[in-house]
Amino acid sequence: MGGPGGDPVSQPVSREEFARTLAALGGFEPAPAVAVGVSGGGDSVGLVVLLRHWVAERGGSLLALTVDHGLRPDSAGEAAAVGQAMARLGIPHRILRWEGEKPPAGVQAAARVARHRLLADACADAGILHLALAHHRDDQAETVLLRLARGSGIDGLAGMAPVRADGRVRVIRPLLGFSHDRLLATCRAEGVEWIEDPSNRNPRFARARLRAARDLLGGEGLDGARLGEVARRAGRARAALEQATAVLLAEIATVHPEGWIALAPAPLFAAPAEIALRALARALAVVGGPAHPVRDEALERLFASLPDGQGGTLGGCVVRMRRGTVMVAREPVAATERLSVPPGGTVRWDGRFDLRLSPRWGRPVTVAALGAAGWREWGARRAPERLPDLPVPVRETLPSLWSGTELLGVPMIGMCYGFGADGQHPVDRASFCPLSSLGRPAFTVVSDRDGII
Repeated sequence: MGGPGGDPVSQPVSREEFARTLAALGGFEPAPAVAVGVSGGGDSVGLVVLLRHWVAERGGSLLALTVDHGLRPDSAGEAAAVGQAMARLGIPHRILRWEGEKPPAGVQAAARVARHRLLADACADAGILHLALAHHRDDQAETVLLRLARGSGIDGLAGMAPVRADGRVRVIRPLLGFSHDRLLATCRAEGVEWIEDPSNRNPRFARARLRAARDLLGGEGLDGARLGEVARRAGRARAALEQATAVLLAEIATVHPEGWIALAPAPLFAAPAEIALRALARALAVVGGPAHPVRDEALERLFASLPDGQGGTLGGCVVRMRRGTVMVAREPVAATERLSVPPGGTVRWDGRFDLRLSPRWGRPVTVAALGAAGWREWGARRAPERLPDLPVPVRETLPSLWSGTELLGVPMIGMCYGFGADGQHPVDRASFCPLSSLGRPAFTVVSDRDGII
């Protein structure tokens, strides 16, 4: 536990400073309902303390959420201790558990994805739009250093955004302008304790190694404030580039309901290279899913091959010229998911399609890619003029319904609305709802009286 004492130079974050920061973020209702991710560390406890006062002054509400990743034997007890600390502060608290098998490698990245999912789902369940996270200035500095070490460009050096729309939740990071020491001072001033996370000092993790080298880096001028300035300037550049990319995509992109995108080649190839590459990358993310990030070098090679009519595969997608447009379609060998769905059930398949099955099925149905053989079978059942003219990769990656080896239906190209033959049960429905939006908002840069957060 942390406690009284500490660096006298570090001043607590005042309620006025915090209120100005949230005013700069904007977008709150008159009586704001906010959820906060709290690990029990000094940073998140400091955020809880500051938010507690802020929502109370505005007649709002605060819900504390703790994710138990189950990675250490003591994690359940620590999560319970956080709940007890929140109870002493009079703040409702929920523990969210990461269930299931953990990956043997890349565990921190997997835990981060699971954490964001659990927090977002909990916010949606509670009807809360705003999720506050306790990333601070030193976290931002570490993020910039890590991405610099990995050769990141402008996007990586921009670090973390203070505001980000993430599906059903609005993620806010109001502490990016404040140091870790100031947050600990805030906890001390309020007389609250915190839990030190031992993984913060584990040299297995890159962030822990960077923290150990902080004094050395600071002596060379790479302190939190300087790296925060790097992130600020890179964020400003990133926002401008993403805005230009959105304008280009609005001009050239056609999103087809069967889950593919066509790009008009002339304006794509005429655009500045950085904007054109970003537009292609956005299309790949929409069709292939955000789980397939692409490297700059591979993206550049693919883009350079398109004017010659070559193309290739990247990010779970097939990209090539087709009938005078650049086709971005799902790669058939990547669409391998098979899901069993009960009658009347709903499912998200391949991270791209939302399906609702009719209750008329008397048994569970398997949702899988149609495949080449499935397309031939489906085509044999229908008049040629009723078959849609789709690219081959699109045909083979349509969601289809199976019972064993029997093809039951293809909702995307069959009747998707109305009622079944008995007039009672709705038919199967499917819609293209990618996790990543083609027209997502540009990277957010927030200004206050002291500059850009």
